[in-house]
Amino acid sequence: MASLFTGCKVNNNEEKPKALEQKSTTNNEEFESSVQHISNVEWKTEKISEAILYKYHNFSDLFNSIQSVTIIEIDLNQKVRVDISYLTSGFLKTSEAGLNVNATAAINGSYFDTSKGGSTVFFKKDGEVINDTRENFTHYRENAGFAINASGNISIHKKPSLGWQAVTSSTLLTSGPLLIYNGQLVEQVDEKFNTNRHPRTAIGITDDNRLIATVVDGRNNQAEGMTIHEVATLMQALGCKEAMNLDGGGSSTVWIENLGVVNYPSDNKKFDNEGERGVANVITFTQE
Repeated sequence: MASLFTGCKVNNNEEKPKALEQKSTTNNEEFESSVQHISNVEWKTEKISEAILYKYHNFSDLFNSIQSVTIIEIDLNQKVRVDISYLTSGFLKTSEAGLNVNATAAINGSYFDTSKGGSTVFFKKDGEVINDTRENFTHYRENAGFAINASGNISIHKKPSLGWQAVTSSTLLTSGPLLIYNGQLVEQVDEKFNTNRHPRTAIGITDDNRLIATVVDGRNNQAEGMTIHEVATLMQALGCKEAMNLDGGGSSTVWIENLGVVNYPSDNKKFDNEGERGVANVITFTQE
């Protein structure tokens, strides 16, 4: 049975310097064991609305590492409005976006210009293209799209051969890498962005129409972060049939109404709830 909790304690331990470059050394057998571990773990769980659950677990031995994982689980069969708040310049904290729209919960969105703000990948809101992917942007970091159609239905897309303009949903936020598609883990390119452990934000959809928004903390000796393959394995173990990576690092943030920031954002190099970074777009979830 899941236990209830109301927030996260503050601990001011300093960042673990080598965590930024640490790579996973797990083999296939160890990954299978990790999937079983994730599937069987007892998550600390709080019901924050009729359709939205907040879950947390601190793993002492997941992927041979220490992992701090926060999940927002949403029953899309109920009345929950999913939306994207954004700025075309400047910076918007995940917590500010949630408060601005009276959301129940929020997570950070996709990649942005860290010097002046605004998305660096394709983003369409209510039928209007806000931004195209910048020229020469790393292709595998914008090969997935989080879509909301005019009726509010959610889907995750693989980048079409004709480009993102071919996706007809009224709202589309792109990111990547794509983690899971048609229930299968997606093969990833061998690049440091994928193979090094970092804080990660990911979002996925299950067969029974639940949305799983996951934030993995990192860059600290109490939270080592995950590789892309590890976060994909996590999302698959959580039941996702499609899933995609969002912006990570110091951007990775979960905010909940009346609780505030509940994960341990790494932008202040401490393991506390205060290291939130301003971003360009935020995915919000509001119980209606």
